Amino acid sequence: MARTINRRDFLKLAGLGGAVFASGLGYRTGAAARTYSAAQDFYFVQLSDSHWGFSGPEINPDADGTLRKAVAAVNALKERPDFIVFTGDLTHSTDDPVERRKRMREFREIVSGLKVKDLKFMPGEHDASLDHGKAFRELFGDTHYTFDHKGIHFIALDNVSDAAALIGDEQLAWLRSDLDRLDKEAPIVVFTHRPLFDLYPQWDWATRDGAKAIELLMPYRNVTVFYGHIHQEHRHMTGHIAHHAARSLIFPLPAPGSAPKRMPIPWDAAQPYKGLGFREVDAEVKSARYEVTEWPVQKA
Repeated sequence: MARTINRRDFLKLAGLGGAVFASGLGYRTGAAARTYSAAQDFYFVQLSDSHWGFSGPEINPDADGTLRKAVAAVNALKERPDFIVFTGDLTHSTDDPVERRKRMREFREIVSGLKVKDLKFMPGEHDASLDHGKAFRELFGDTHYTFDHKGIHFIALDNVSDAAALIGDEQLAWLRSDLDRLDKEAPIVVFTHRPLFDLYPQWDWATRDGAKAIELLMPYRNVTVFYGHIHQEHRHMTGHIAHHAARSLIFPLPAPGSAPKRMPIPWDAAQPYKGLGFREVDAEVKSARYEVTEWPVQKA
């Protein structure tokens, strides 16, 4: 039986950096455009900020192994996700364009071991800001795009290829054109690397024209944004739009404004992989409550 779907029908967020379980989000067009029929449940995995090529034994002595552990952990999930999305900073930045492409090829080779073959990639500023996304596009394709899956419209925004942390007028016009064809009740998921809202601009935890993107999204009643960049779990609301940050797969960062500088939290040998790992969030739709469970990348 058709029913109206609220954005809180994302019932479960679980996985490395965040996996998302979506239920009952089948979208119907035409006369019944404002109703949604029950669709097959599915979930996708979000991974973020692997920073392949990073070196710093005091920060992560297993820098060469953590991404491989993440691949193994995802492959060990009891149910296979429909797709996997990497929300940026696949590699650690380098001024050398040859080394940049080498790191991207190595990253691509490692994640090719995932049993799920539908992989979506987005750049982070470490991947794209030094060459305006040129190397990323050569190896992974477009830096912004859309796709539809089982009734949900997905939008990947690029707020990193411009070193000034801008989406840019051209991409905003593209976003407006894409949204114009959707019903206001359409379930929409947006992926970005940086947060669209001003979380902590002093640490580059913002998008300078992110408010323009949020303004375009605001008329749509069922929008959820997933992002990376800040290397920690974080949830925020702009009006009715929920924003969820994913943990990093390489090192955690301090909470916004909690330290004088934005510096990686040193490795704790007594608690290896602390701040990295599984996140499970069960949402109770009627009361709009979340129950959060954290799981480590590697069990002790």
